[in-house]
Amino acid sequence: MLRGLTTTTYFADDVTAARDWYAEVLGTEAYFGRDADGTLAYAEFRIGDYQHELGILDRRFAPVARTGEPAGAVAYWAVDDVEAAYARLLALGAVGHDEPTERGPGFVTAIVVDPFGNLLGVMENAHYLEVLTSRRG
Repeated sequence: MLRGLTTTTYFADDVTAARDWYAEVLGTEAYFGRDADGTLAYAEFRIGDYQHELGILDRRFAPVARTGEPAGAVAYWAVDDVEAAYARLLALGAVGHDEPTERGPGFVTAIVVDPFGNLLGVMENAHYLEVLTSRRG
């Protein structure tokens, strides 16, 4: 039934600021944007080995009420070095939420809260690397 991740969406009150912050984090510019009422309401990036989509959506279009606290599902993005990724995200203005933690051999996770209130997870994941290697032949 589920075939794979298509788009992960984060929310922001200022989509332009969030787009610019994520462009710095990701090292690439958004490839798509859409305005609503004269302001940027959505920006989208394609990133990583499988060109997964990361969307930034104006919070006024969020499907749930804002509580002021980070909440919701955590999407973990594969990284080669969780400690380095965590430190870089903190240096770019994110706030630590869950420090790098080994969850078992080959699995290390960490979570930050981005400057816009979203939970952003990073993970060293042995399974991800196995799948990537198998697809490359």
